[in-house]
Amino acid sequence: MKRLLVTGGCGVIGSHLVDRMLENGCHVTVVDNLSTGKIENIEHNLRNPNFHFLNSTIMNETMMEELIKDCDAIYHLAAAVGVKYIVDDPLSGILTNVKGTEIVLELAYRYWKRVLFASTSEVYGKSEKVPFQEDTERILGSTKVDRWSYSTAKAVDEHLCFAYHSRGLPVSIVRYFNSYGPRIDERGYGSVVAKFISQALNNQDVTVHGDGTQTRCFTYIEDTVRGTLLTGEKDEAIGDVFNIGNNRETSIGELAQMIIRLTGSKSKIVNILYEEAYGDSYEDTRRRVPDINKAKQRLGFEAQTRLEEGLNKTIEWAKENYRF
Repeated sequence: MKRLLVTGGCGVIGSHLVDRMLENGCHVTVVDNLSTGKIENIEHNLRNPNFHFLNSTIMNETMMEELIKDCDAIYHLAAAVGVKYIVDDPLSGILTNVKGTEIVLELAYRYWKRVLFASTSEVYGKSEKVPFQEDTERILGSTKVDRWSYSTAKAVDEHLCFAYHSRGLPVSIVRYFNSYGPRIDERGYGSVVAKFISQALNNQDVTVHGDGTQTRCFTYIEDTVRGTLLTGEKDEAIGDVFNIGNNRETSIGELAQMIIRLTGSKSKIVNILYEEAYGDSYEDTRRRVPDINKAKQRLGFEAQTRLEEGLNKTIEWAKENYRF
């Protein structure tokens, strides 16, 4: 039985990843301090003898050493996430995302454990060279704009991964593109889809930041998990980074219209300034589209869930789980 350690396993992606690992017959240990993750996401697994949960932080090096020493592989998803969280508290975000990853990699190197590191499409920054290939040059804004601290921290993490791999450690990296699905939370990961669904189900105004023409590629959680497991298991993924995402480009305005239609809502779309939501320390990216050729050719990964299908599943979950 494989013994897997998942950091951040109470988050949206992490908890679904844990579900799949348990289904595959693995023993799974989760470390999560519940800063953005939720106990409800893993509560159904608490009585499973093959599941173990620690409500703690990856910054606890003594604890992490014991866990890493006893596992077969590490899936490192723990991070400070959510634009609002990063902008409101950039220092905590930087320290968690850099120092935490440093601890995980150092201990993985000490006990020689394979690592899957979860990065983000944010690393591409403001680059307009779409679709983004994994070696596309990064273009970022001013260091005075807190939003870019998340992209920078995750890029430093990737540099650490590659540096440890240069010394032989088996490390793989995934870059997620706007994953969504059941368990999304307005406060954390998947916040734009979660917020729009919540507003639409309440027949409130659906608030779109800016003019709504900025685009993203939304990836259903089942596809994200499948891509993560392929990257964490295949030898072909060691020492490299892969875009894990759907390459269908959708504007935020179109997303809002789609969710209003799928929910049968009476909501109207209202555009608000970025400053109203995030203050002055924010800058948006206009387009974010993954080139998925490397993941397809090397891993056999391709997103399979259409946006409308995934949104319908997410809306049905929200109807049962959101409190109105």
